[in-house]
Amino acid sequence: MKLLQCFLMSAIVGIFALSKHTHAQDVLDMALHRFYFEHKWQFDTLTYQDTRDDLIILQVGQNVSKSFSYFTFRSDSLRATPDGDRVLTEMINIAVREAMATGERVEFPIFRRSTTTVYKNYPIGHVTVTDGFGGNHFQYSDYLHPQQWILTDSTKTILGYTCQMAVSVFRGRRWIAWFAPDIPISDGPWKLSGLPGLIMEAYDEKKHFHYKLVSIINVENDPIIFSPVVLSSTSFGRYENTSRIPFLRGLFEHLHNMPAIMNEQLGIDTFDENPKHRRHHCFKERDFR
Repeated sequence: MKLLQCFLMSAIVGIFALSKHTHAQDVLDMALHRFYFEHKWQFDTLTYQDTRDDLIILQVGQNVSKSFSYFTFRSDSLRATPDGDRVLTEMINIAVREAMATGERVEFPIFRRSTTTVYKNYPIGHVTVTDGFGGNHFQYSDYLHPQQWILTDSTKTILGYTCQMAVSVFRGRRWIAWFAPDIPISDGPWKLSGLPGLIMEAYDEKKHFHYKLVSIINVENDPIIFSPVVLSSTSFGRYENTSRIPFLRGLFEHLHNMPAIMNEQLGIDTFDENPKHRRHHCFKERDFR
């Protein structure tokens, strides 16, 4: 939480670097609001010994919204500038020196985290998702407002707003969401949406994944752009079209075969390929197997 709060103030300053590299047709809408969500998830859902965190930005415009990782976008923004590699190296060196001085674990806030970007109502009536793994980049179409919510009478206060609880069984998980009727925006982080108010907090029943709103900012002249694949400051890649289930199956196989992939690339048996010792990845959406 401390790390996320620290970088929340700097998010607005450098967030537009990639927009300089896009064409007019890549601007999908102009955002009216920015919502910042702390996102925590269990990277290994079997042992619960590796909790990861991120800062998810939800841009909401008149017609389109975009949910994406601030840290990933910030890293890509730096890499898209001519001096980006040098700046990243300096930031890494600073982080290492500070960790050595304090004796704490090295944290690299400039590294990419979640690679999933969700564009709701783009194209109209649909959702476009971009993601990737293993150096490959994909995009696929999904349903708009795919959750079927059941409203409850439970309430609690988040950031001064009275929020109502709703539940939904969505693609293999039971989700609990707290939405604010006083913020009439039917949206939320990731693919979550479709309630009569902004989703302020959401988590699955097992607490493998947890989103919580930490800041609300009204904005002007804030373009919602379709983020390009950043290869370098002078090179941009393309997304390969796929569909959701094949993408998740490919990602699952990639993660669970990572030791074998690394050994093949290195040409030596450095990593343990025993299935018993593999980390247990469990995705938000569990209906692909």
